[in-house]
Amino acid sequence: METRSLGSLQISAVGIGCNNFGMRLDEAGTSAVVHAALDHGITFFDTSNTYGATQSEVLLGRALGARRHDVHIATKFGMGLDENFPDIKWSAAPDYIESALEASLARLGTDYVDLYQLHFPDANTPLEDTIAALQTLRDAGKIREFGCSNFSADMLRDAHRAARGAQGFRSVQNQYSLLHREPEEGVLDACDELGMGLLPFYPLANGMLTDKYVPGAAPSAGTRLAAMPENRRGHWLGDDMVARAGRVHDVAREAGISVLTLAFSWLLSHRQVSSVIAGASNPHQVAANVAAVTTLGDDVVAALDAATA
Repeated sequence: METRSLGSLQISAVGIGCNNFGMRLDEAGTSAVVHAALDHGITFFDTSNTYGATQSEVLLGRALGARRHDVHIATKFGMGLDENFPDIKWSAAPDYIESALEASLARLGTDYVDLYQLHFPDANTPLEDTIAALQTLRDAGKIREFGCSNFSADMLRDAHRAARGAQGFRSVQNQYSLLHREPEEGVLDACDELGMGLLPFYPLANGMLTDKYVPGAAPSAGTRLAAMPENRRGHWLGDDMVARAGRVHDVAREAGISVLTLAFSWLLSHRQVSSVIAGASNPHQVAANVAAVTTLGDDVVAALDAATA
């Protein structure tokens, strides 16, 4: 498994998104996915204090067990849950960060987190205060690096200034795929400028960039697209998105390469991408994700760029 730099960390180029843990997967299912990932050389696991209504962290910690120090755990704070979880807040205030981290450490069964990420910007808290609190936690050894998610290029530059010359965010986790190329409108350049890594979420566009999806056909029962609320399904299965997905599938057929391979390998062709994190429901999907990584020819990359720009 190739590894890539993210600050002081060397993480696997393919990671596991843990949003299925505690939701679609119970403890046994989570353990099967985690152990398959370890067997295939994956060392980067990305979770959040909100995934599975806090249970993703619990199940990930249990599944890793004694292997915890063989991997890098990334988790998040700053996105609230419902009234049943009053301690999970939409906040990046310093006192909340510390309490949220302690709760995550307890659920994960560890004494440090490798990458601690602000899930969403908090307009009510100055970035200087948030970053200072994260720097303090890093200096105390509670976190090794810290990052952010859902930040624009301008926000990333603001955060860099807020760090006041000290180390700030090491990573940004934003949506990026062949069907959602918004990071190319400034975030990739900001990553180069600021020495940050990009962690794309939704790399498979909710399953549209897999060979199971047939462009223009109704999504198969049991898939993420089929289970999606109607308002979100309207976005993903709108005419423009379906047309661009169809063009990717056309490129795959012409090149004799699977759509999954195109999706993963196109993302990893960008130097700013530190790891492609994708969820998996079973060990077979883990193996398929790992096997999907290859070096694409310049002609294939150009065809993909033209098909989805």
